Amino acid sequence: MTELSLHVLDVANNSIRANANLIEIKIIIHRKADLLKIKISDNGCGMDKEQLSKVEDPFFTTRTTRGVGLGIPFFKQAAISCGGNFKIESLPECGTKVVATFSLSHIDRMPLGDINSTIHTLITLNPTVDFIYYYEFDHRSFQLDTREFRDILGNIPLNTPEVSTYIKEYLKENQREVDDGIQV
Repeated sequence: MTELSLHVLDVANNSIRANANLIEIKIIIHRKADLLKIKISDNGCGMDKEQLSKVEDPFFTTRTTRGVGLGIPFFKQAAISCGGNFKIESLPECGTKVVATFSLSHIDRMPLGDINSTIHTLITLNPTVDFIYYYEFDHRSFQLDTREFRDILGNIPLNTPEVSTYIKEYLKENQREVDDGIQV
C-alpha cells in the first residue's frame, strides 16, 4: 500500500466483515512530538486468543477467498519501520482495537494520503454501519459521528447524492480548518 489511509480502509473493512455496526477511527498528528497515531476500534465479533496470536502472520487469514492476510502485517511493518509501534487487542464478542504510531518525520513513513476520501467511502458504501471519525492536528480537532447525521436526517440514507456530497465537503472543510491544509 502506498498511503496510510489505505491501511485504514483495510482495517475498517476487516471490522465490517466482523459484523461491527460501530467503527471509530482516530487520526492524531502532533508535529512537536513527531507523532502520527492511527487508532481504529470496533464493536464487531472480536477474536479469541488463538486468532489474535496469528493475526500478524501474513500466512494466516479467516477469509476463504484467499490464503493470506497481508493487511495487518503490512500495517504493522509500516509503523515499525518508521520508528513507531503497533498494537492490536481483541476479545470475542467485544470487538477489536488497532493502534499504529509513526515517527512523523521519518523518511520512510508513508504519507497519510486522502483520508477524507477513505472515510467518505466507508460511510457511503456501508449504510448500516455507524462511524465516528476524529481528526486531530497539533491539538486542534474535529469529529464526524454518523449517528448525529442520522438523528438529523431521519430516514434519509447517508449515501443519498446530496448527503454524500455534504459529507465529503464537511470532511474537507473541517480538516482544512484544523490543519491549515498541511499535508502529512
